[in-house]
Amino acid sequence: MATETLGETTSTCVVDGSAVGMPQLCFDWWPNQIFWLLVTLAVIFFFLSRVALPRIASVLAERQGSITNDLAAAEDLKSRALEAEEAYNKALAEARTEAQKIIAEAKAEIQADLDDATAKADAEIAAKLAESEKKIAETRASAMEAVKGVAKDTAGELVAAMGTKADARTITAAVNARMKG
Repeated sequence: MATETLGETTSTCVVDGSAVGMPQLCFDWWPNQIFWLLVTLAVIFFFLSRVALPRIASVLAERQGSITNDLAAAEDLKSRALEAEEAYNKALAEARTEAQKIIAEAKAEIQADLDDATAKADAEIAAKLAESEKKIAETRASAMEAVKGVAKDTAGELVAAMGTKADARTITAAVNARMKG
């Protein structure tokens, strides 16, 4: 055995090639371990650079393209939504303007009909008023004639009751004078 102690170098390798304790610490085996470490790292690097990383890169590129396309589509949809909103607001404003125009026309038409109806009613009222005034004048005239007749009869009766005699002309002249005021 090649194990030495007390200030001397200690080797964990036995003459037959086996290790005592941890074989990784046997300096005699380090070149072999370093070689296989480098081979393993080269194989892993080759595998990653030729197989895994291109797949990951393609997935990342695809995702980036998808994100870019989605953002472009979202921007396009946003612009379409803004255009639709503008068209909606314009149509709404036009509809309100048209509604105001229709309301104004309806008001004007109703006012014209009302003016016509008022004019007809005023004409009918004026005609009825004229007819009523004519009837009142006729009634007043006939009432005056009746009052004159009653006044003449009453005056004649009063003169006769007083014991004097008066002719019809005198009585008529007196009644007419009194009726004038």
